[in-house]
Amino acid sequence: MEKDQSEQLICGKNAVTEALLAGNGVDTVYVQRGAGGMGRIIALAKENDAVVKEVAAEKLSAMCGGLKHGGVAAALSAVSYSTVDDILKAAAEKGRPPFIVALDGIQDPHNLGAIIRTAEAAGADGVIIPKRRSAGVNATVFKTSAGAASWIKIARVNSLAAALTELKKENIWIYGAEADGSPFHKVKLDGGICLVIGSEGEGLGRLVRETCDQVLSIDMYGHVNSLNASVSAGILIYEAVRYRRLP
Repeated sequence: MEKDQSEQLICGKNAVTEALLAGNGVDTVYVQRGAGGMGRIIALAKENDAVVKEVAAEKLSAMCGGLKHGGVAAALSAVSYSTVDDILKAAAEKGRPPFIVALDGIQDPHNLGAIIRTAEAAGADGVIIPKRRSAGVNATVFKTSAGAASWIKIARVNSLAAALTELKKENIWIYGAEADGSPFHKVKLDGGICLVIGSEGEGLGRLVRETCDQVLSIDMYGHVNSLNASVSAGILIYEAVRYRRLP
């Protein structure tokens, strides 16, 4: 674990319990596999919408850098999360159709940070990430985003597919990114839109893909047949920017 991540980690039952009781932005609670007496901490974590992960004793000890942890540690969020409604309100205040980026299964914090940086630079109204199978906004994400995570609204949702369904009710068109989609340059990315970027290894989840109104692909002309998730996101985000700037 990198130093800037571990600096946000608190270790030990008392410390973790107090952080959860105080609502101090706990992002993830790490519980040692097989450890007993964690019922209250797990319940508090769920009340705080924190992700609970079971880890091996060796990993937990390494994460805590030798500090006594009593079977539990917690990572604090680097930012305060917004809601999807907050993102929609931000777009309404600007007097323009919503421009949203959603991420499905981006677990690499460097990729997440890079996409957040691009989305903010492009003027997107917000980024949506799921609570499961996704990196949270930790110190590495914050650093990689060059501080952009402080300026753009980031919503963390229980179900990305459900969140996308609600966006569709607001007349927002959902575009997913996959290798077998329609060429992106043949689609007008105007109006209210949400671009959905999947993980490099698995792409979009089945339910998320089924929720999309259209799936887009990026033409490949070389020997490699895929791009880094943050690069793909950057191409599609700025294609949307191009349409939004047209008179």
